[in-house]
Amino acid sequence: MRKEKGFTLIELLIVVAIIGIIAAIAIPNLLNAIDRGKQKRTMADERSIGTAVESYAVDNNFYPKNLATFAAVAPFIQPIYIKTAPTVDGWNGAWQFASTATGSQYTITSWTKDGIASAATGGQTSDFNCDIIFANGQFFQWPQGTQT
Repeated sequence: MRKEKGFTLIELLIVVAIIGIIAAIAIPNLLNAIDRGKQKRTMADERSIGTAVESYAVDNNFYPKNLATFAAVAPFIQPIYIKTAPTVDGWNGAWQFASTATGSQYTITSWTKDGIASAATGGQTSDFNCDIIFANGQFFQWPQGTQT
């Protein structure tokens, strides 16, 4: 009698099935964790930019005036108030910056995962596609809890 070493086809199929089941459970959780990390990074970057804009306002008694893009505000805050301002959010989308003509208000917005402006409802959100909005030194709209 001859003894052969190795795995049978059934054993290999069972192992592949188990790996497939584990992957089906783990991959959605991993993708959700990656998006949550992008949200946290975006919020931290918005807070950093907001702190720089607030510091500018302390020195000048107004926020940068009548600006519609982040590229326009960057020269006012770099390198004095922030060494290097982040140029994109966690999803590599451009920051949306708006300020009034009088310099009394400003808004920094990330269009988040979908890259499309959504309705600003204010308060906590529960969707990765809801915009993250930082206005006048605080978050106006931010992610909280389980995201879908």
